[in-house]
Amino acid sequence: MFWPFMLTLFAGLSTSIGGYLAFFVRQRNVSAMAFMLGLSAGVMIYISFVEILQQSQVYLIHAIGPGGAWVMVGSFFIGIGATAMVDNLFPDHIDPELLAHNSHTPSPAVSDEALVYGQPVHEVNDTQELRRRLLNRTGLLTALAIGVHNLPEGLVTFMAGYSNISWGLSIAAAIAIHNIPEGIAVALPIYQATNNKLRAFTMATLSGLAEPIGALLGYFVLWPFMNDVTLGVIFALIAGIMIYISFDELIPIAANYAQSGFALSGLFLGMLVMAVSLLLL
Repeated sequence: MFWPFMLTLFAGLSTSIGGYLAFFVRQRNVSAMAFMLGLSAGVMIYISFVEILQQSQVYLIHAIGPGGAWVMVGSFFIGIGATAMVDNLFPDHIDPELLAHNSHTPSPAVSDEALVYGQPVHEVNDTQELRRRLLNRTGLLTALAIGVHNLPEGLVTFMAGYSNISWGLSIAAAIAIHNIPEGIAVALPIYQATNNKLRAFTMATLSGLAEPIGALLGYFVLWPFMNDVTLGVIFALIAGIMIYISFDELIPIAANYAQSGFALSGLFLGMLVMAVSLLLL
C-alpha cells in the first residue's frame, strides 16, 4: 500500500507546482505547456487501450467466462459516463484564454502604471474591489471543482500502482503533468485578488490533496471486496475515467494553449514513450 499511496500523493501535490508557477505566469511558455499536456494525454490514452483494458478483460474472463468481455465493455463506458456526470455537476474552470489575459495584463496588486485591466484608474476605482472579490471567488470555486475531479484520479493512480508499480508510475507522472495547470487555475485568481502568495499556494495544494484522499477512500471501501471480478471492473472503470479526462480536458486545453501541432506532437510522443516502456518492462 505504501508505494501506490506515495505515487498518488506525488501526483496530487503537483498542483503545488502550478500554485507556485502562478506567481510567475507572465513568464510561462505556452508551447511547452501544450506539448506537456499532449504528452500526458498520450500516455493515458495508450495505457488505457493497450494495457489496462486488456488486463481487465483477462481478470473478468478468468472469473466469469466469455461474458467477462461484455462486463469489461460495460464498465468502461460506465466509467466514461460517471466521469461526464461529475464533470457536468462540478465544471472545471481552467481557461487558457484567462491565463493568457492575465499573463500580459497588469494586476491591481502589482501594476505601477496608470491602467488597471486596460482602463484608466479613475474609471475602475469603484469596481476594483468587486473585481478582486470575483477573482477570489473564482479561485475558490475552481479549487472545489478540481478537488472533486481529483478524487477519482487518486483512485486511478492508487489502484494502478497497487496492481503494477510501473503502471502506477506512468499514470502518476501523466496526472502530475496535467495537475500543474490546475494548480495555476486555482492560485492565479486568488493571488491576483488578494496579493497573498501563501493563501493562493495553500488553496492550490489543498485541491491536489483530494487525490490521496480518493486513494484512501478507495482502499478502505474496496479492499474487503477485492477479487478478480472487482479488479477487472475497477480497471475498466479506470480506463474509462482516463479516456474521458484525456479527450474532454487534456487535449482541448492543450490545443487552446498554442498551435495544435505542439499538442499533437506531445500526444504521439506520449504514446510512443508508453509503448516502449511497456515493451521494456
